[in-house]
Amino acid sequence: MTSFGTHGRARRLAALAAAEEAAHPSTTTPAQVEVQARLQVLIESRAIWSAIVGALIGLGAGLVVFPGQRPPLAGEESIQFYASIVGGVTAGLAFLLGYSLNARIANIWLGQRPRLRQLVDTIALLVVHSSIAVMVALGLFRVFQEAFIGLRVDHLAGSVLLAIVGGVAAYFSFNSGARINAFTLSTILAIFMGSGVLVSMIFAENPFWWHVMFSELGTGQAGLTSFWTFNTTLIVSGIIITTLTAFITRDLEIWAENARSTVKQRLAERAEKHRRDSGKLPLGTRISNAVRGHWRTPRIMVVRVAMIGMGLSLAGVGLIPISLHHDGHVLVTALFGLFFLFLLLGIPYWLPGFPSTFYLLSYLAAFGLVFAFALWMPVGYYNLTSLELIAAAILFSWLIVFIRNIAAVVERVRQTHAHQST
Repeated sequence: MTSFGTHGRARRLAALAAAEEAAHPSTTTPAQVEVQARLQVLIESRAIWSAIVGALIGLGAGLVVFPGQRPPLAGEESIQFYASIVGGVTAGLAFLLGYSLNARIANIWLGQRPRLRQLVDTIALLVVHSSIAVMVALGLFRVFQEAFIGLRVDHLAGSVLLAIVGGVAAYFSFNSGARINAFTLSTILAIFMGSGVLVSMIFAENPFWWHVMFSELGTGQAGLTSFWTFNTTLIVSGIIITTLTAFITRDLEIWAENARSTVKQRLAERAEKHRRDSGKLPLGTRISNAVRGHWRTPRIMVVRVAMIGMGLSLAGVGLIPISLHHDGHVLVTALFGLFFLFLLLGIPYWLPGFPSTFYLLSYLAAFGLVFAFALWMPVGYYNLTSLELIAAAILFSWLIVFIRNIAAVVERVRQTHAHQST
């Protein structure tokens, strides 16, 4: 698969974007707006070419595997089977092209990180996009086969269906890679985790796994497909959380830099207001300024460490199945919860200056986790599976709101700087 566009134009846009971002990291200048507009046109053009090539790949695959057959929509040797392969391949290739364009133009900092980290993140994101395409194809054709029981199509119709799958998978994956940011990445993570766990449930050989807990899906008793799907989903999701952390902390640093300068300016004005005629500051003012400066200074590194800890702990849950080492599995699971609670309870201290309603939401989320845990043990109202479902819902709900609040405060900084520069 290729994206038919001039590399020279991409390089020129990359150079313009890099220069503007370096000169105005927290401001949206007219030049940046123009570059971004041209970038969006370039992305859309290449996404369409990716879709066309993806459709041709699907069409070619259908013409090779379906001649002389009337394949069903789902089942063995069906359109479902080949569509999942075509969708996974085209989605993966298109994502790589889009992500490469993103790292060269839109988010240049992605290509400036250590090579090993770039490789790990790229492989994880590639697995996520290909897996989503595979699972969507498997699910859709299964649903359509249930709706049209006994339906079989000729080889031309089957080839066209594969072409549609290849084109759609390539188009959306290219756009996802080229436009990836914190919000889209969190959405993709939620879709991937939900789809992976759902597939594990469907293929679990023990229909009563839910009487125990979700980790039962990652044991050998659940079956080979469920075992690998569940544990791989957790490992890749953990890596994606660490990738998401990089996007989040980069945006937070833009906001924090402005917050630190604002606090410094206000404390300086307050000191001048209370300065004595001799030029000395009263002891009370010095202590008060020191306390105010401490409490109003953002601590981005703590947020970063907590989120990376969550990601590594989640990956550890998949790397250490409960059937392999019970105590180790329980330990990394508990660490994930502790990192999350640590982040929730300390958020007003880690990020002073965020909306007060977000602090309230964080405390409510922490209370919800503790209350849900109490309903499991010692109350015994439900089993561990229910607790895990509630915890996952709280995590993703809070995470999405967190990212939206970050976007809001960063946009406020940029608008303020733009207004001051005019």
